[in-house]
Amino acid sequence: MRSVLVTGGCGFIGSNFIRLLCAQPDWRVINLDKLTYAGNLENLADVTKERLSVVRGDIRDRALVEQILQEEKPWAIVNFAAESHVDRSILDASPFVETNIGGVQALLDAVRAYPVERFLHISTDEVYGDKEGQGSSTEAAPLSPSSPYAATKAAADLLCFSYRRTYGLPILVTRSSNNYGPYQFPEKLIPLLIRNGLNGMDFPVYGDGKQIRDWLHVEDNCRGILAVLKDGRIGSIYNIGAGEERTNLEVVEAICNAIAERRGMSLAQLKERIRFVTDRPGHDRRYAIDTTKLRTELGWQPRIEFDHGLKQTVDWYLGHPDWVAHVTSGAYRDYYETVYTRSWGQSA
Repeated sequence: MRSVLVTGGCGFIGSNFIRLLCAQPDWRVINLDKLTYAGNLENLADVTKERLSVVRGDIRDRALVEQILQEEKPWAIVNFAAESHVDRSILDASPFVETNIGGVQALLDAVRAYPVERFLHISTDEVYGDKEGQGSSTEAAPLSPSSPYAATKAAADLLCFSYRRTYGLPILVTRSSNNYGPYQFPEKLIPLLIRNGLNGMDFPVYGDGKQIRDWLHVEDNCRGILAVLKDGRIGSIYNIGAGEERTNLEVVEAICNAIAERRGMSLAQLKERIRFVTDRPGHDRRYAIDTTKLRTELGWQPRIEFDHGLKQTVDWYLGHPDWVAHVTSGAYRDYYETVYTRSWGQSA
């Protein structure tokens, strides 16, 4: 049985990845998570504890990471741990620099002392920057991040590959497009809009709503990550995307349709609650990645079509009101007011 150290495994993508891994018979997971606002032990409540252990801690704590590596001797590390929301990085970039760069450095240095067979760093398509009016980015495309968040992820990618060249570490990197699905903290577009729609609130849309994203179901992303972990070529980058490009406004309207169908609500009245708010600073218009490498080398294909996956996601949030209420209590309300009311999000 192979053991894997997963960092940030109580977050959205990390918890879905652990669920996928632990559903298979030959994996054991050690999950290191700081349990910040977006990390929630409830996300793993349905995962068998026989093959999952959770350590509360910070990836910047090199001594703790080295202790885990020395005692557990994992075959691989998969690093999901990150500050990951662009809006928050605009409000304060410091935590992003500290965790997304400093934390990755601590992990890499720990691996120098206690080697693993594979170090898989989870990155984002945002490192390629705005692709409006252009084609799709391959893994060889230059990095051109726009936001503080994307800049820290690009820096972490470069740091990983510098440790590959200098110290020979077994680096792998995945860069995925916009994820959606169950257990996503409702600061991101889709869960935020679902929550608002179910609670009689407005649907805030930045700018003209014509920003384009490629929407990838988290289960498809996790299957891609697992394929790279098992069979990816050391020293390689793999883009993961579904080719499901939609404008933000199209996503909002699809959510309105799904809620109207499931709640028997008036679609026209739901759409009347769409509110265009001032765009966030530096907002990229389009992200697009070429996933040929992952498809041809490892045989990965997305399985979940966007319209179907979105309806599944709405159903999940409808079926988990206690989870939503728990994660959106307290500080979440202050953040929402800051971003969509008091800061740059004044009504347009």
